[in-house]
Amino acid sequence: MKIAVVGATGMVGQVMLKVLAERNFPVTELLPVASERSVGNKISFNNKEYEVIGLEEAVAQRPDIALFSAGGETSLEWAPKFAEAGTTVIDNSSAWRMHPEKKLIVPEINASELTSEDKIIANPNCSTIQMVMALAPLHKEYGITRVVVSTYQSITGTGVKAVQQLENEYKGEQGEMAYPYPIHRNAIPQCDVFEENGYTKEEMKLTNETKKILKDNAVEVTATAIRIPVVGGHSESVNITFSKDFDVNEVRCLLKEFPGVSVQDNTDVNTYPMPIYAEGKDDVFVGRIRRDLSQPNSLNMWIVADNLRKGAATNAVQIAEYLIDNKLV
Repeated sequence: MKIAVVGATGMVGQVMLKVLAERNFPVTELLPVASERSVGNKISFNNKEYEVIGLEEAVAQRPDIALFSAGGETSLEWAPKFAEAGTTVIDNSSAWRMHPEKKLIVPEINASELTSEDKIIANPNCSTIQMVMALAPLHKEYGITRVVVSTYQSITGTGVKAVQQLENEYKGEQGEMAYPYPIHRNAIPQCDVFEENGYTKEEMKLTNETKKILKDNAVEVTATAIRIPVVGGHSESVNITFSKDFDVNEVRCLLKEFPGVSVQDNTDVNTYPMPIYAEGKDDVFVGRIRRDLSQPNSLNMWIVADNLRKGAATNAVQIAEYLIDNKLV
């Protein structure tokens, strides 16, 4: 497999390379791709050095699969060019997620929708991925009617600039700001830009992408997304209303049995998911599972995952693995 990683020098691109190596992905030729200012730089993969190349050269080399994490504008311009050259693109930006002809894939949930004709495949938003991983088995069993989610999102979702801002603030140093306010000792109730309806783009991604992945527009989702000074991963407080009643122990069993979900839910010994333990892991961790005492057929959960791994890089690599395993590339 000739594999291109577009955005190889960025935070998600670096994790993509790490995940490809860890999972022994069958890379016979690697094409690390980045913007012109990074062309010629060296990156390391599986104890070998590779030179970063530009997008035009990468298209000309016709890779089998291109993993994109280079921003929406780059994806809109270049994903079709790779696709025309016969490459299957797995895109981590928001550019193609809600396109009616493009699949939005979380492999454990809906990889079976993929065919060899799908040349541009969308990777969902990080906060959506971890939430739908917990919702999918419960929706199948009980029928979800409504979801209320508040996210507590890692600064790594913003990128290197945000990590640098937090480090500068820890040290009491002035530096470039990724956010309009300090993030150290703070919580900023804004992830992405505000839309006309008063919600941020991040909040609307949770709403719209969840419906598409679950293939059910009747599922109502309302979200509040908050940035907090955490590095290890995103956390979500999720309240779910079902169309019928449930047993809490059965809910735990359904989640335990779902691939990629790990239940951490023993309040007797203070066991519950936290980003400090999710960092570097691929599972989605679920805990604080309890009945909502204020509403019928309703449940509360706490969901945590490493947003750079299952929320981005790992999910993309899993899609690529599915394509290879099922001879779709």
